[in-house]
Amino acid sequence: MTTAMLAAPAASPTDKAWRELHEAATVPYKKGGTFAWRFARGKLGRDPVFRGLLERGLIGAQHRRVVDIGCGQGLFASLLASMSAMQKRGRWPSAWPVTPAAADYTGIELMPKDVARAEASIGHLQPAPQLLCADMCSAALPACDLVVILDVLHYVDLEAQQGVLQRVRDALQRGGNPQARLLLRVGDASSRRGFAISQWVDRTVTRIRGHKVSPTWGRPLAEWTALLQRMGFRVQDIPMSKGTPFANVLLVADLEPAA
Repeated sequence: MTTAMLAAPAASPTDKAWRELHEAATVPYKKGGTFAWRFARGKLGRDPVFRGLLERGLIGAQHRRVVDIGCGQGLFASLLASMSAMQKRGRWPSAWPVTPAAADYTGIELMPKDVARAEASIGHLQPAPQLLCADMCSAALPACDLVVILDVLHYVDLEAQQGVLQRVRDALQRGGNPQARLLLRVGDASSRRGFAISQWVDRTVTRIRGHKVSPTWGRPLAEWTALLQRMGFRVQDIPMSKGTPFANVLLVADLEPAA
């Protein structure tokens, strides 16, 4: 067998671009300390949702005003800024849809330690991200084009979940963008094994991040979809657990046009 036969396949242009984007988006976290940097690299590298959002074109150029609920240490803000920088340098692969040239980002996070890590790591970005230490159930939501909620809505009970989603809908409606969108990742409680595994991992990560573990409330996928439809969203569900044992689903919820 020749050396050429043993060589690994050449990386695709998008794989190379993703590695460059991963590096650019995680480097700022060195300013926040070793934990912040390692967590950012692991989360962005292993969680399929970030590359999935990008390659599926779910973050459009028209989604400039972004609200990230449960933002943690603001990794999504750093990713948006790095995507913008790559496009400006002409290093964006043609296979990827364009994303906002300069996102107006608001992150909402309950845990002060996470907000502190975010401020230390990405507070220098331009435009400057707004990082709010606040409860998603009561925090004021600005008019926006895109709301991202990844794996945090299950921390509040069913009534509170509905309240958060109603306020999200109102914020998107105030934004006046006909292409306003909510990206909501949830666990499908009807998949008992996958849902149980994801909840166990979630509690473990919560402890590692130095936070108290709280009770959680899940719903079957059909109930999540029905709830959003009653609020005036058109909903598409996308499995978002590739390469993991979880039962995560990304709900792409677009506002229906006003009657």
